[in-house]
Amino acid sequence: MSEKKGWGSTVAGWFIERDEPVVQAEPDFGDTPEAAPPPPTIDYTTPSPTQAVFQTPPPPATGGQVDFVAVFTAAGVDDEEQQRVARTTDLLRSLPADTDAAVKKQIVEASLKAFGVPIEKIIEATVEEIQALDGYIRNGAADNEKLIQESDARIKQYEEEVKNIRAVMQQSVDEQQNLIKVCNDKKLEVQQVFVFFGQVRVVKVVKALPKLHDPSDQSAAGK
Repeated sequence: MSEKKGWGSTVAGWFIERDEPVVQAEPDFGDTPEAAPPPPTIDYTTPSPTQAVFQTPPPPATGGQVDFVAVFTAAGVDDEEQQRVARTTDLLRSLPADTDAAVKKQIVEASLKAFGVPIEKIIEATVEEIQALDGYIRNGAADNEKLIQESDARIKQYEEEVKNIRAVMQQSVDEQQNLIKVCNDKKLEVQQVFVFFGQVRVVKVVKALPKLHDPSDQSAAGK
């Protein structure tokens, strides 16, 4: 009994309600005595509790576009099974939207039987495709979470690097300020010699020595 109830919940999770009203056929849960639960409203990104179904790695979505045929194939849904589901969905779309649900079911079942397509095989293929889509969603969510974690780690690494660079920049500014201070202090100490001998004599010596130049001489300063 618990196994049937568990599968009942799982199957109910496959019935996604859209915003617009869609008439759903009453799901058949076999000989389960409990009444089937109504289809819950779930988000498209919430996968139902199915196991991993992919036999080969499915292709990644590119720009939000999904190669559904490749996804189903990776999950082991062969071309014939995919065609069964495709023919059924095409047939459902071809019916007028205001067709009574019971009448629609009769038309679809009669058409499929006329084509020699077993209903059970269609349901089986549909389940496989649903499981493949759920697995694909889970894979995408896992890849997305991994990307976010790795990106967050890189951002923190870059932030730490920027922090270290700013610290080096600030250290350089502080050292330059200290350089200016100690050099100016030394200049004051050295200038005592100028004061002792007098400005006139200092200027005379400066002009006489080639390796010294007058700071006011712009041509010399530019060399």
